[in-house]
Amino acid sequence: MKNLLLVGEQDGVKGDFNTLISMMNYVRYTTLEAIKDITVEELDYLHSPTGNTIGMLLTHMAGVEYWYQLNTFENRDLNSEEEAKWLPGLDLDEGARESIKGKDVNYYINLLDEIREDTYEKFNTLSDEWLYEKSDFGRSQATNYYKWFHVFEDEINHRGQIRMIRKLYKNA
Repeated sequence: MKNLLLVGEQDGVKGDFNTLISMMNYVRYTTLEAIKDITVEELDYLHSPTGNTIGMLLTHMAGVEYWYQLNTFENRDLNSEEEAKWLPGLDLDEGARESIKGKDVNYYINLLDEIREDTYEKFNTLSDEWLYEKSDFGRSQATNYYKWFHVFEDEINHRGQIRMIRKLYKNA
């Protein structure tokens, strides 16, 4: 993390992946800072009956990254076993509110780290050209680079929610 603010300067990372990984590292660092010294009670705090807990949002971040691994590395969607594990966090619905709770921050950090480690391991096997490959994405086309930008853009959005939920918890 010594080069955290130097986009494009990552030890041992090749080509255009330097930029992508630099940004992903910074976003993750700020997410981890946002949950520093958080309690299980804060992770499970639900400000409104249909809201998200911080634990749900962290699970969502890991699930989004996992889904993009499947989409970009394997060109597939979740199978039934993966759906059972990841859909609550991806959907952020009542099922998630019921099932994602009671875990400490280390559980979520390990989940995020495990998924990220797999992402970087796969990135290391790919060429810069892969980043610019186009494929169908919703009603349009997108490059793999855009898809991975979207992974950390989603994390930034939810990190903002995490900060807000922590403030709501402290003021409750």
